[in-house]
Amino acid sequence: MPQPTPPRRPTMQDVADQVGLSRQLVSIVLRGVAGASDESRERVLTAAREMGYYPDDSARLLRRQRSRQLGVLFTMRQPFEVDLVDALYAESERLGYTLALSHMGPGRSQRTAIDELMRQRIEALIVLAAEHGAETITALPPSVPALLLGGPRAEGEHDDVRVDNAAGVRLAVEHLRRLGHERIAFVGGAPEPNAAERLAGFAAALGSEADVVTSDYSESGGHAAALAILARDDRPTALVCGNDRCAFGVIETLVRAGVRVPHDISIVGFDDSSLARLPFVDLTSVRPGAEHMAALALEAIDARITGPDAPVARHRVAPTLVVRGSTARVGG
Repeated sequence: MPQPTPPRRPTMQDVADQVGLSRQLVSIVLRGVAGASDESRERVLTAAREMGYYPDDSARLLRRQRSRQLGVLFTMRQPFEVDLVDALYAESERLGYTLALSHMGPGRSQRTAIDELMRQRIEALIVLAAEHGAETITALPPSVPALLLGGPRAEGEHDDVRVDNAAGVRLAVEHLRRLGHERIAFVGGAPEPNAAERLAGFAAALGSEADVVTSDYSESGGHAAALAILARDDRPTALVCGNDRCAFGVIETLVRAGVRVPHDISIVGFDDSSLARLPFVDLTSVRPGAEHMAALALEAIDARITGPDAPVARHRVAPTLVVRGSTARVGG
């Protein structure tokens, strides 16, 4: 049985034939440059929409000296990475760049993801994560500048934008102390991006009294940490968790065990991700500020592209604390 012929994509000439105008005039309209009357512009744009015409960006990139395209390497492991990608889209549009996304994950290595980006004529690489959730990324391509955004580290000199992790944890501890909590534990510290800084910030805020329950940045890690807390006689009255996913695993496990959150144990997360904002989670969380971080990243990478010898940019973004229903006064 013969295979059906796939539909042909409409071309610029098809649009010109449809409206009865020259291809040159249609090109002017579709490129958004001056030279066509309002009536002609409306006719062309209406016909293009109705016909399903889309310009071939790949062909235009080949004709341009600069691609103005940035590669984004990420893992989709953490909700905050998704928030950063959303923010990067808005900022890249503001500065006249487009984004090419490539993710690492099971069955998709860093090499595969980067090779895919390099084939798309990217002018720079924005790195949101390292392979397998590691703290450090290696084997970055030397032919384009790379900016580290949100947490990963790399050898060599690279522009870097991240949150002030220690300050964020300090905000969480100060909030809990104002609510009267004295027995505060930290859930986190396993090797993850930003984990060491967040743990160090907690230790500095609590001093020798620091109570740490080791966990990674996953719900299962939070679940295991919660089980360890449930087994203790001297349970803390409040927890600062290394990120929101870990905090969610803690909350789910404690609630299933009959512990009331926040009445028995208050919980603070980190990232203020979309997960924290869910009404049935309602998690108090440290907000790094994805929009501000994305703005700093795009400005730094634009400066790097136009001035390769510019000083290395290192931005530490001051976080805020978003208070929701997962924290309350001790014994409240």
